[in-house]
Amino acid sequence: FLFTGQGAQTPGMGRGLCAAWPASREAFDRCVALFDRELDRPLREEMWAEPGSAESLLLDQTAFTQPALFTVEYALTALWRSWGVEPELVAGHSAGELVAACVAGVFSLEDGVRLVAARGRLMQGLSAGGAMVSLGAPEAEVAAAVAPHAASVSIAAVNGPEQVLIAGVERAVQAIAAGFAARGVRTKRLHVSHASHSPLMEPMLEEFGRVAASVTYRRPSVSLVSNLSGKVVTDELSAPGYWVRHVREAVRFADGVKALHEAGAGTFVEVGPKPTLLGLLPACLPETEPTLLASLRAGREEAAGVLEALGRLWAGGGSVSW
Repeated sequence: FLFTGQGAQTPGMGRGLCAAWPASREAFDRCVALFDRELDRPLREEMWAEPGSAESLLLDQTAFTQPALFTVEYALTALWRSWGVEPELVAGHSAGELVAACVAGVFSLEDGVRLVAARGRLMQGLSAGGAMVSLGAPEAEVAAAVAPHAASVSIAAVNGPEQVLIAGVERAVQAIAAGFAARGVRTKRLHVSHASHSPLMEPMLEEFGRVAASVTYRRPSVSLVSNLSGKVVTDELSAPGYWVRHVREAVRFADGVKALHEAGAGTFVEVGPKPTLLGLLPACLPETEPTLLASLRAGREEAAGVLEALGRLWAGGGSVSW
């Protein structure tokens, strides 16, 4: 299972799942009830607000985005499990890794909700600004360009052999991106309110560390591939410092995909509101043809979308408890 990160949120996500299946509705309701103790507005109202309304715009605010994604992904996992589909390996991208860890039993749902709510709230509380730009260049080239700006910019994610995300102070990020663009390299600016995984996150780390230290951790019961190392990990996840570093350091997603493949993964199910991670896999695994299944797709009725994925899983030899 691959758990989607921030940026994949869509208005109304989860409504179709809740209407169709008690398993997802119960998990969704449980998450919402817990998040409502942490947030200053009801989460369900923000998620299911009329598209285009002032209320719906709050879904793109980090303080609500991360709880909303956690809720939908946790509910989707409950649905897959109700069909007897259990992941042998899990991984997530940035905020998605917290869902992966919760699903793998690293911390309870209650502690996971507290951690996610604090992460989103503290990020939201930072000064707005900063920038994130995707560059179509190898990591080594990007690292060399970023090095002179290390105090203000860093590599935020390595999503493929030539897909690297940088983040930090806007002027410096734009200058680096302009240098690559001048050489004909593809660049794309992301629409974000805060530059995650960059030096601009540092003011929140101490307080987030206090929240992380209050969580009870266990070894994962399912093999989990880390964003920080790109490898299968166990005890590392049980230290509060891991989750503090997770906010600041780069997401090594491309390495993680290779580790999943080496561990035997041949079928990848994206657990999120749209398949953003599946689109990265072909470049990470150019010599293989894994089965890629999207739980949900934007603009597609949720019940139909997830049933199509279930059908493809079964038709490909996957085990389903009908």
